[in-house]
Amino acid sequence: MTRFRTLLLGAALGAQLLGSQPLTHAAVPAAIVASYDVSYNGLQFGEIREQFETANNAYRIVSESHAVGLLALFRRNSATLVSSGRLLGTGLRPEYFEGRNNNDESRSVSARFDWAGKRLTFSHEGRTETAPLPPGTQDRISLLYQFMFVAFEELGHLDVAMTNGRKLDQYRYLITRNVEIDTPLGRMKTLHLAKQRQPDESAAEVWLAPQHHFFPVKVLIVEKDGTRYEQVITKLELGPQQLKP
Repeated sequence: MTRFRTLLLGAALGAQLLGSQPLTHAAVPAAIVASYDVSYNGLQFGEIREQFETANNAYRIVSESHAVGLLALFRRNSATLVSSGRLLGTGLRPEYFEGRNNNDESRSVSARFDWAGKRLTFSHEGRTETAPLPPGTQDRISLLYQFMFVAFEELGHLDVAMTNGRKLDQYRYLITRNVEIDTPLGRMKTLHLAKQRQPDESAAEVWLAPQHHFFPVKVLIVEKDGTRYEQVITKLELGPQQLKP
């Protein structure tokens, strides 16, 4: 089940130039703890636990995932994502991203953001590559938290640039408001983002909860063959609010 590792490493979203989108000036939590269940065609096979912290205009996100149920008996897969950088008036500005497969170090990836030089450096499979760094680029985990800073009321779609440590991807997500979904935390009215795609591409959707600072509460990936991978919130703790720098 190779997609298990990919999903737990945050394959939910990709995108272009989030830094060019309108940003909200509302307060955001200084700390967040969240947990998710991950399912494959409706069968739970993984859990994710994340922690977001800010201090002195800097941030750090740690996302840890592991297999559960029958999969855990055969594959003790676990993975860790780490994103760190600055907390600015425009939201999160990543400086370093790392994705580790805790059972196979050879599959680890990383990305360094040189904002002054406008260069992004990838390291994966023993290779190092560079690419131009677009304004507002996020990594796989920081992107999910950057949503807290976007003024969605002014948008009909969302463009973002995102790196997974191997490459830089660009996508557009269409926005639908007031979509109600059921979660383990109760029924929620959400903002729904759906990736624009070609017929030969996988589908990606994310649901954000406006009542929780537009935090992601559900993510769905549907492969070309119809295989479904779903990530749903099971725990959400928001710390004291702070104004953006």
